Amino acid sequence: MTDILDIAREKALENGEGLNQEELVQILNIEDERLPELLDLAHQVRIKHCGVDVSLEGIISLKTGGCPEDCGYCSQSARHGSELTASKLLEVQRVIAEAKKAKAAGATRYCMGAAWRSPKERDMAQVVAMVEGVKALGMETCMTLGMLTPPQVARLKEAGLDFYNHNIDTSPAYYPKIATTRTMEDRLDTLDHVRQGGIKVCCGGILGMGEAEEDRIAMLVVLANLSHHPESVPINLWQPIGNTPVEAMARPVDPFALVRAVALARILMPQSVVRLSAGRRGMSDELQALCFLAGANSIFAGDVLLTTENPASWQDADLFARLGMRNAVVEKKPVCLAQVS
Repeated sequence: MTDILDIAREKALENGEGLNQEELVQILNIEDERLPELLDLAHQVRIKHCGVDVSLEGIISLKTGGCPEDCGYCSQSARHGSELTASKLLEVQRVIAEAKKAKAAGATRYCMGAAWRSPKERDMAQVVAMVEGVKALGMETCMTLGMLTPPQVARLKEAGLDFYNHNIDTSPAYYPKIATTRTMEDRLDTLDHVRQGGIKVCCGGILGMGEAEEDRIAMLVVLANLSHHPESVPINLWQPIGNTPVEAMARPVDPFALVRAVALARILMPQSVVRLSAGRRGMSDELQALCFLAGANSIFAGDVLLTTENPASWQDADLFARLGMRNAVVEKKPVCLAQVS
């Protein structure tokens, strides 16, 4: 029987292809003692298909708090007694000004998020203007606004939106313990609308919400079995947030389990950007370095994500310098071949 890493080496490394269902199961259940081999392969896949550079993505909260959803990990839900005060939608010029700062700091993509179940029609013109304004700066654009209808996707596509972020969060089995106001199928429907509408997909999940290792594996299976691999796959580590249901369920993630998840994402989706997202503030430099060696090739830049803290820009610059890594720039080429269109 051919060794699964040899199969993955041929498919993911040599051909940039995903694995079939049987191969997925084999590599996801590879023995712990083979972790060094797994990391070595994941690193080779990253270097061949994505290069050595790391892309920086800026992020801003367009509208914070007051969300009607009950996602148990989120401080922005109106259902959890959060101390966050619901804000109004930011003005377009404020968003463009912040995007300029992110670009000056090295970001090549800008993500704009709003705490909505889905965008209201009255807000769409303002949202479209934000996309157009950031796009005019020469940056890639990304948004996360909740569930979308096909007509909304069409308007965002026409405005020039490059990516839409809509995470599946966890496994189908564990999802009902995390959120009840929408289902995994609702999320997958939005992803399908986005893909059919010609916008690239950014979709990943969160580790550390009390899920079992089997749930992390099942989440990766869902991502790898989408009709087309997400162009971006954010891997988030849950950060303690008061007054959220997940706080009582959360369990620390073994550092090697995080590294393993990053490596598996890289091998299963060889041409996707794998982003080390929320949770880096609590990671040591050594753990982040292992994640980059395991295939991660993107981070969020800036001191704050939507509502949680992020390493300071100088800390990221210092870590990159010590690791001999550079920022990717749009003019050179997108970080992974999957983004070349």
